Parts: sequence; C-alpha cells; structure tokens
Amino acid sequence: MAKKYIPLLPIILHGSPVPNEDGSLEEKNTVDTSFYFAGKKVILFGLPGAFTPTCTNEMLPTYEQLYNKFCKDFGLDAIYCTSVNDDYVMEAWAKSLEVTKIEMIPDGNGILALALNMLVRKENNGFGLRSWRYAAYIDDGEIKLMLEEEGKEHNCEDDPYDVSDPANMYKELKKLL
Repeated sequence: MAKKYIPLLPIILHGSPVPNEDGSLEEKNTVDTSFYFAGKKVILFGLPGAFTPTCTNEMLPTYEQLYNKFCKDFGLDAIYCTSVNDDYVMEAWAKSLEVTKIEMIPDGNGILALALNMLVRKENNGFGLRSWRYAAYIDDGEIKLMLEEEGKEHNCEDDPYDVSDPANMYKELKKLL
C-alpha cells in the first residue's frame, strides 16, 4: 500500500500575519522596472541560467571585463544581467565569478522574460521555463536595440551565442550611437 502524503501548509494562529496571495508569509521584495531603467542608459542581457556553461564561462565574465569600456565609450549608467533564477542563486553566481560591476536582476518567476517575449521552455534540458539569450540597449526605459539570438523556440536543441555577445553588442552600439 502506497503512503499518502498531505501537503504541509503554514499554521495560522491568532496573531499571525495574513499570508500573501501565494501563501507566503514573507514580505515581498519586488522592484518596478522603472527603478532599473528610468532616466538611465543601460545594457540588459538575459541568459538561460546561472552556473550554466556558456553563461558562466563566456557571457557574464566578458560583460564584466568590458564594463568600463562600455560605460566610457557609450555613457552607460549600468549593465544588468537577468535570468530566470532567484536572488540567492544570482548573488551566489556573481560572487563565485567575482562579478562586482554587473548588477544582477533575478527574475525567479520569469515575469520580465515573459514581458520581453523572451520566456521559453527548456524542459528538454531539465531547466523548465528560462530566458532566451539576448542583449538590449535601453535608454530611459525605451529599448533602442535588441539583439536576440536566432532560433528562439521552446525546447531548442541549440544554445546559440553570437549576436548577444559583448563584442557584437559593442559593434552594434558603435553603429547606433
């Protein structure tokens, strides 16, 4: 006879805080996108996941290495990295790579990726929902340049990394600005 498990729910007692709509008791720590983009010139790059090979060995470290050059040559205020990972994972990843200049934007629920039409399923790799790889130049909240990797589809067999890489972003910004 198979065991039956009962899902555990928080016990609500007299004096307990009212749970949030998702059942959590924690304060929400969300930020509106205007916090990151209003009145600023930035690069935002999205990638499939923290600690994954291309993201870890190439994309994030190269943007970190070229941070000062991008800021000086194009007057950027910031460069942001986003991924469908939680804040703890994003911070641990940045720390493990000694990333100090690139600001990490966790997108644990994929809301930003979905809004940018970059949310894809990667169940074939065991990743679930993830961001497609891209890089964007944003000026005062307006996307002026979007470099989206080709072949975007759910459960894509490839992990393209060409047009969103820092060298190409630099070349495209040089043409644009």
